[in-house]
Amino acid sequence: MKSVEPKPTTSDLHLTVHGRVQGVGFREAIVEVAVELRLEGWVRNRSHGTVEAVVRGSAQACERLLQWSHRGPPAARVDRVDTRPASAEESAEVGKGFRRLQTR
Repeated sequence: MKSVEPKPTTSDLHLTVHGRVQGVGFREAIVEVAVELRLEGWVRNRSHGTVEAVVRGSAQACERLLQWSHRGPPAARVDRVDTRPASAEESAEVGKGFRRLQTR
């Protein structure tokens, strides 16, 4: 009989959102959605015009936030969302709750 490894119950996911995503309330909206989904992590604007976030939580909650990020708030225009597992350095910045970091 083949052994099946259990799927991870939590994950650290890195998102980069491209499009018209600055100056439209994207960061505030992602914080609200993340808190509602009980995710931890952070979000910040990037100097080249994207929004970057690292989220930690259940795989289901991370997937829901990812789906939301493809739309964003009403004033946003999302062209694409790049995702990958968060690096150890990015994950180390995750604390309790969900917060905004300085633009980088």
